[in-house]
Amino acid sequence: MRRVVVTGMGAVTPIGIGVENFWNSVKEKRTGFDKITKFDTTGFKASLAAEIKDFDPKEFMDFKAARRMELFCQYAVAAAAEAMKNAGIDMEKEDPYRVGCYVGSGIGSLQAMEREHKRLLERGASRINPLLVPLMISNMACGNVSIQLGLKGKSLNVVTACATGTHSIGEAFRSIQIGDADVIVAGGTEAAICPMGVGGFSALTALSSATDPKRCSIPFDKDRSGFVMGEGAGVVILEELSHAQARNANILAEVVGYGCTSDAYHITSPAEDGEGAARAMSDAVAEANIDKTELTYINAHGTSTHHNDLFETRAIKKAFGEHAYNIRINSTKSMTGHLLGAAGGVECIVCVKALQEGFIHQTMGTTETEGEMDLDYTIGAPKERNIRYAMSNSLGFGGHNATILLKAYEEEEA
Repeated sequence: MRRVVVTGMGAVTPIGIGVENFWNSVKEKRTGFDKITKFDTTGFKASLAAEIKDFDPKEFMDFKAARRMELFCQYAVAAAAEAMKNAGIDMEKEDPYRVGCYVGSGIGSLQAMEREHKRLLERGASRINPLLVPLMISNMACGNVSIQLGLKGKSLNVVTACATGTHSIGEAFRSIQIGDADVIVAGGTEAAICPMGVGGFSALTALSSATDPKRCSIPFDKDRSGFVMGEGAGVVILEELSHAQARNANILAEVVGYGCTSDAYHITSPAEDGEGAARAMSDAVAEANIDKTELTYINAHGTSTHHNDLFETRAIKKAFGEHAYNIRINSTKSMTGHLLGAAGGVECIVCVKALQEGFIHQTMGTTETEGEMDLDYTIGAPKERNIRYAMSNSLGFGGHNATILLKAYEEEEA
C-alpha cells in the first residue's frame, strides 16, 4: 500500500477563521458559545450555539460565485482554498485528474429549503428559485470546491451525519493508498444553525437547553445535557508520500490507520456496549501495525450527550483495556460546539497540531465526571507531552463509526 501524508490544512470555525487563528484560540482556551443571533429563538428549547462571526465569502471567492453558494459551500471553499495554499500545490503543475475532492456535508442547506418552502406557501410553486436543488443538496460542497480549485479527479460526497468529516478523510486515505489519486482535498463542512436545524435537534432532545455559555457544552461531565450546535469547515490535503517528496512539500503528519464500522443498532443512539466504535478504533490500530499501548491521545467524539459520552467511554475501554486509563482524551466540541458533518475535519486538524506541538487541549467547561466515565478527559488544564500517535473518533446517527489514526511524520522512515 502507498503511504499517505497530510500536507495542508484549512479551517473555518466559531473560534477562528484560518488554522492559525483557530489553533491559537484552542491554546488560549477560547470557546465560541453565545446566544443565537441568526434567528429569533423565542419558543425554542435551545438558545445557545457556536456561530461563526465576521465571515466574508468575498475574501475567498469572487462575489458571483459566492452568490450561487449556500453558507455550507462557502465555508467548504474557504477552508479548501486555505488548505491548498498551505500545501503549496500548484494545479498548473498537476494532472488535475489525479487530484480529487472528498468534502462532505451531513445536512446541506436547510436554509434554502426554509426559504423556498415559505415562498411556495406564500407565492406558489412557479416562484420557487430555479437554483433551489443545486443550492440545497449536500454534494455541492464537493462540487463547488472542485470547480473553484480545478480538481478533476475522484469527487465524492460522503454523508454519514456527524461522522461525515472523518469518513471523508478516511476514504480519501484509502483511495490514495490503492492508487486512485495522488492528492485528495478531504474533510467536512456544515452550516445548520437555523430554525429547522435547531428545532429539529431540540425535538430529538439532543441539544442542550443550558443558558450559561461556560457550562453548555461539557463533554463527559456528570451534568451534561446535550450538544450545542456549531458550524464551519475543516479540510486537509492528503497526498501520496513520494508525490509530496517530489515537490518538496512540508509534510505535517502521516495517516496510518482508518477504521469504519456500523453499529446496526439504532437510528440515533450508539450501541450501548460501544462494540462498533471499539472495533473501528481497533481496526485503525491494527492497520497501523502498532501495539495499542503506543497510542497516548484520543480526540473523542465527545458530544456532551448522555448516551454518546458514556458509550464512547465504554468503547475506548473495550478497545484498549487497562491501557485506556493511560490515554489522554479530550473533546474539541467543548470549544467549538458540534460541527456535525464538519466535526471530523476540524478535529483531524487538532490531532495534527497536537502531534506537531505536543499540546493536548483542555476539555473546556467540564468539571466533574461520574460512574463509568473515569478516564483521563483532560479536565482543568491542558497537557503538554510528546505524542507520536493521535486518534480521532466520529460517531454518526444511523450507527456510523469512523476512526482515523495519525502519526508524527518521521523523515528517516521514508
